[in-house]
Amino acid sequence: MPAIPSFFAEGALVAVMTTQPLDGPLDYKAPEGGCHLGAFVEVPLGPRKVPGVVWGVGLGGFDLSKARSIIRVLDVAPMREEMQKFLIRMGDYTLTPMPAMLRLATRAPGLSDPPSMRKVYRLGHGTPDRETDARRRVLEVLNTFGGLSFTLKELSDEAGVTSSVVKGLVKQGVVAEEDTPRDTSFPRLDPSRPGKELTADQAQAVTTLSAAIQTDDYGTTLLRGVTGSGKTEVYLEAVAQTLRRGRQALVLLPEIALTAEFLTRIEARFGARPAEWHSGVTMTERRRTWKMVGQGGAQVVVGARSALFLPFQNLGLIVVDEEHDNSYKQEDGVLYNARDMAVLRASICGAQVVLASATPSLESWSNAEVGKYTRLDLNARFGVAVMPELHAIDMRTEDLPSNRWISPTLQQAVTTRLAKGEQSLLFLNRRGYAPVTLCRACGHQIGCGECDARMVEHRFLKRLVCHQCGDTQPMPDVCPSCQAEGKLAAVGPGVERLSEEAQELFPEARIATLSSDLFGSARALKEQIVKIAEGAADIIIGTQLVAKGHNFPLLTLVGVIDADLGLQGSDLRGAERTFQLMRQVAGRAGRAEKKGTAMLQSFQPEHPVIRAILSGDEEGFWRAEADERRHAGVPPYGRLAGIILSSPDMQQAFDLGNDLARRNGPLQHVGAQVFGPAPAPIARIRGRHRVRLLVKAPKGVALQPALSAWIAQVRVPHQTRLTVDIDPQSFF
Repeated sequence: MPAIPSFFAEGALVAVMTTQPLDGPLDYKAPEGGCHLGAFVEVPLGPRKVPGVVWGVGLGGFDLSKARSIIRVLDVAPMREEMQKFLIRMGDYTLTPMPAMLRLATRAPGLSDPPSMRKVYRLGHGTPDRETDARRRVLEVLNTFGGLSFTLKELSDEAGVTSSVVKGLVKQGVVAEEDTPRDTSFPRLDPSRPGKELTADQAQAVTTLSAAIQTDDYGTTLLRGVTGSGKTEVYLEAVAQTLRRGRQALVLLPEIALTAEFLTRIEARFGARPAEWHSGVTMTERRRTWKMVGQGGAQVVVGARSALFLPFQNLGLIVVDEEHDNSYKQEDGVLYNARDMAVLRASICGAQVVLASATPSLESWSNAEVGKYTRLDLNARFGVAVMPELHAIDMRTEDLPSNRWISPTLQQAVTTRLAKGEQSLLFLNRRGYAPVTLCRACGHQIGCGECDARMVEHRFLKRLVCHQCGDTQPMPDVCPSCQAEGKLAAVGPGVERLSEEAQELFPEARIATLSSDLFGSARALKEQIVKIAEGAADIIIGTQLVAKGHNFPLLTLVGVIDADLGLQGSDLRGAERTFQLMRQVAGRAGRAEKKGTAMLQSFQPEHPVIRAILSGDEEGFWRAEADERRHAGVPPYGRLAGIILSSPDMQQAFDLGNDLARRNGPLQHVGAQVFGPAPAPIARIRGRHRVRLLVKAPKGVALQPALSAWIAQVRVPHQTRLTVDIDPQSFF
């Protein structure tokens, strides 16, 4: 097979992959001046101009005089061959059409804009002649984001003010207005600056990782360290070693709220802030990051899972922090697990991967057990901090009214901490005030009109919210079914209700509630977390948001309100997720000088998962969980794929599902089984009925080709959608 040329002269026929939902690339003529393989271009498609990438040699086979020319080549670095391979292999794995894959790799605004100057605004040196609320908000934004610059619209929108407020501050020198090229390199990071003093365990881990990085070859390391053991310092030294070799590093974080503290740590270690890539970053900075990553003007990127698709010029290290976290699985659009795709991308470009977690996923634990991944352990907390004591509160013996959730034992423990001036965290992984609103007259439970889900009361917002589609409605005064007044009752607790109860039990305490839906922006959430860490609250009420990487030095008690919550139902990963979440949230206690305690309220303290959490026998838990999965032939010891059919017409979705189930010959050839069709656990979302099939196969089989052949046998009706989820993480 002849090699694909790296450059195409003017008029040569080239294949261009566009981001439009087509079957494959289209043929175009190379423009005046020619173009490189991988060039980002703009091409005509009917009457429109659409973006695309020069994918290879054109196929031809038609009247070449009718071929249209590429309109122009965009002023960005061409897509590297390794990136093209990554998109192709990931598309093959997830059964995603290539145009959809290409959209993931081009999600930066203004890529087609020509190079130009722009006015940007940053913090100046003057002081305002008078302080107003609007001016204060502008300065808060500029202070919060440090050295970042904003366009006038971005700064005005972020602060919630008119542009005239910003212009007024410019006149007084409080805000600086500058002309700057639209996209400039990020400040250089200095890996020679000294890091923190390391423990013996940390130093050994750094030595092992540094040796792997020096090979300039692929490898994956599972960095397992108990909470507070200093995993971040270890992988920051791996970042330093990567920078010394002139290569780029990517650090993936599971939660935007974690980025502020982490960026500060990088700045302290390397003398400058890295590039950021997540939904909280301005469009201007997103475009700058995308372009500079491709040109080598950004050495380190800190971001969410989508940062995996940035056009790195020389990627040498990918860190996946809290690698077990569910948020790395994309559950809409292109369905993929960023942890697994990070390993794929690194294998293609010869980079190292560090998977960091206190409670690894069973998949990563298993890969380390069989030697596929290197494993490094940090078994002690950094400095004087020690692991918290863990206790179960047997709720069967607690004298607790039916409308209360904080047991007398936990209440006494919190009271003791308040007397000592220490913080307590009450953890409940349920947003809102109450999960169900029930009419005591007729028994009606208020549900979403578009989904088969109960509306959740959010009392702080004075609204009912559907956690599936986001639909909201005012809290009604009468039952929508029987019209009875004053009979609606909240059933079950959410964090808002828990906060209300805590305020009654501890009237003198300062209480802060941390839940993602209670903050209008990522910045507001970050500010609250900083204040809590500095001692602005006595009791923290939180969802799983607080289990992820936050450090509260004054926190010495963690009380888990419902440790049994994740153990209900038939979720394949229910035990694993409960174990991980309980260990993670318990690890928030006692991270400084004072010893911490974690107390788990449970109605089944003898449950194997609860016993494993209390004993700290993590390896025993993983081995037992692995044995169960191996016996059942499910991941990581077997393969699963979910097929989700959705349609406004329930019968149409079921008819398609039954047709698929009957035509299972291609799957039988590889030893796979088909289960279903059956209504999805949440059978209707946004007015669309949902039907699921589950495919189970032995571990080593080529499942994707069999799935493709299977699905190709049926015609999907116009209004019906068929989605394939390889390695499903949830089954809603």
